[in-house]
Amino acid sequence: MGFLSRVIGSCTRRRVASVACAALLSANPALAASDVSVLHFWTSGGEAKALNILKSDLTGKGVGWKDEPVAGGGGGNAKTVLRARIAAGDPPTAMLMLGQDIIDWAREGLLGNLNDVAAASRWDEVLPKLVQDFVKVDGVYVSVPTNIHRVNMLWASKAAFDKIGATLPTSWEEFNALAPKFQAAGIVPLAHGGQPWQDLTLFENVVLGVGGVPFYRKALVEGDLAALDSPTMLAVFDQMRRLRGMVDANFSGRDWNLATAMVIRGEAAMQIMGDWAKGEFTAAGKAAGRDFLCVPAPGSAKDFSFLINSFSMFSQTDPAKRQAQAAFANVIMDPANQLAFSVAKGAIPPRRDVPTVGLDSCGQATAADLVAAQPADRAVPTFAFGHAAPAALVGAVSDVVTQHFNSKMSSQDAVKRLVASVKAVR
Repeated sequence: MGFLSRVIGSCTRRRVASVACAALLSANPALAASDVSVLHFWTSGGEAKALNILKSDLTGKGVGWKDEPVAGGGGGNAKTVLRARIAAGDPPTAMLMLGQDIIDWAREGLLGNLNDVAAASRWDEVLPKLVQDFVKVDGVYVSVPTNIHRVNMLWASKAAFDKIGATLPTSWEEFNALAPKFQAAGIVPLAHGGQPWQDLTLFENVVLGVGGVPFYRKALVEGDLAALDSPTMLAVFDQMRRLRGMVDANFSGRDWNLATAMVIRGEAAMQIMGDWAKGEFTAAGKAAGRDFLCVPAPGSAKDFSFLINSFSMFSQTDPAKRQAQAAFANVIMDPANQLAFSVAKGAIPPRRDVPTVGLDSCGQATAADLVAAQPADRAVPTFAFGHAAPAALVGAVSDVVTQHFNSKMSSQDAVKRLVASVKAVR
């Protein structure tokens, strides 16, 4: 039984969508009719700058913006807040959602229908299928994409690489060989924040770089037990153990943007993180090529692990609120906003008709790589951020990855625990 069904008890699923949902969504009239309450977890400098582009345009059109940030880069805290608000009959007007969460909430009957807005602005024509797959559920647009992120990215301090006279690594073997050289120079090889979602982001990158796209799909999209219990997965955990030896002693609990700041300051040489990290470099006044370097994570130069950011719109019974949602959707999809947002966020626009000439060298390379990866079937949905698999599978894998990374657990034991954990949720 789904969460909404548990909240309203004995209602049937059809009545949930038509009656109980309406009651929930109209239960709190505190907001003015033309306001949009926006629940999100974008609290870093680059994220806030990107979000302000949308806020400024929307408020300039006479629609109020009630900002409702919930700290926590992975979005887990925001999801907890959302569930509590749904139970209390006080959902936000719009929420930043990722991947499978959008599909789940849409099928609970809680998200609104944006098809009229989408048709008027030709979303079917301008959005690629890999974006539509995560904003359009059962033929209905329920979410509005702000940007596409590439998760398999390596960020580097140019000063740190210049100091040891090294070039950027393209394989894990090259990456590993750099670590002692940076350590000898007093530089932390790998900036990392010890939070489960960041550990899982590292793991996703290692799976893709060590095993390639076919293995990634088998292991992380399909949850194939043979792939999970394989020599390749053993090699993945071996590499994770090497990465654990490259982080500094104070990594535990560090927010991702503080890890990025270590690279910005030259205290750390590299960070493996999605391209939202570039938003922090940009906000700090740093330029690609001059101050920092960007390449795909080791072993994945031709692959593209994608994350679609979007704002999902909760159903409204008040016509004025639906109009405010439509205005917000149009602001998000405005081509000029899509480009400006992507520049600030470190991403690329989801609209394929937005010229990429306004992006920096990293952004233009990312856009070109996505275009090349799609026909080659090398674009894969991110696992760490809930696109590739249901939450139960992501959680089962995440628990093992974090346990392994923060202990002396052997790779062999990690593989055994991984298989057992996945079996338990299948």
